[in-house]
Amino acid sequence: MNNIKDIDLNLLVYLDVLLRERNVTKAAAQLNITQPAMSNGLKRLRTLLNDPILVRTSEGMLPTETALRMQEPVRQILYSVEEMVQPAREFDAATSDRVFRIMASDYAASTLMPRLLEKLHQQAPYVALDIMTPSDISFHDVENGKVDLAINRFEKLPQSFHQKNLWEDDFSCLVRKDHPLVADYTLKNYLEGEHVWVSKTGFGVGVGMDPHDVQKLGWVDEALGKLGHKRSIRVFTRNYHVAMHLARQGLIATLPTQAATLYQDDDELVMLKPPFDIPALELTMIWSPLLQHDAGHRWFRQLITDTAAHHDL
Repeated sequence: MNNIKDIDLNLLVYLDVLLRERNVTKAAAQLNITQPAMSNGLKRLRTLLNDPILVRTSEGMLPTETALRMQEPVRQILYSVEEMVQPAREFDAATSDRVFRIMASDYAASTLMPRLLEKLHQQAPYVALDIMTPSDISFHDVENGKVDLAINRFEKLPQSFHQKNLWEDDFSCLVRKDHPLVADYTLKNYLEGEHVWVSKTGFGVGVGMDPHDVQKLGWVDEALGKLGHKRSIRVFTRNYHVAMHLARQGLIATLPTQAATLYQDDDELVMLKPPFDIPALELTMIWSPLLQHDAGHRWFRQLITDTAAHHDL
């Protein structure tokens, strides 16, 4: 039986990074140590735990069952230690020149960020924002605190992340004012029209869409599928502004109302309620436990929360 006084606790840091990266070279780069040093750390972990930890397979290095069981407890231990030793710092919004890094879908960036910038101008005129797209970062970047916040719609999240629902949004349709659908707005005519699909959830680089895979098409098409219907999608995009511009070309854009509202004064478009029920979507803000107690981060989270609370004004 191992005695804790005989254990190098740095090995927990090695284990945490190895299980996240599943690659010795990448893990070494994360900790800014040499690859041989990380290999030696893995060897010591295997001896300590009497387990291979990582096993080479045709799919790359994969963790053992023992390693997987340890991953979350080890991460929580390291979070607790980092929070405990992190120095308490005051945050003065009026004088701070801190840069907050945010991953936001263009839906979140277009609807939330302009209002947020107004509040920053009033309360923190020197604070800057670095806004990134979902394809720019990974879960690891948020988990490690390299990104302050991620704001999007998320289907699955690691249990360790903190999260807050900012708002719920329903859906609207944008169509040209001279579109035949406007004169006879029925579900039948909606389905007979040509549509633009738009969505971007979670993180990472997007993959090609299959028009026949309704479950992966999202809210609108799942709602139609439950009614036994399917729409004719001519364009797939991950950018809401592209979808809204394509509505000017005659396609029907069904998208979150907060996004559609940005174009409600467009002389060429009309905004309509969908001719069927679509479940509301949730816009969620997530962040790393490493930043939970940071004074500036707490202030910034509250500012975003307050801004989102008045999104319908």
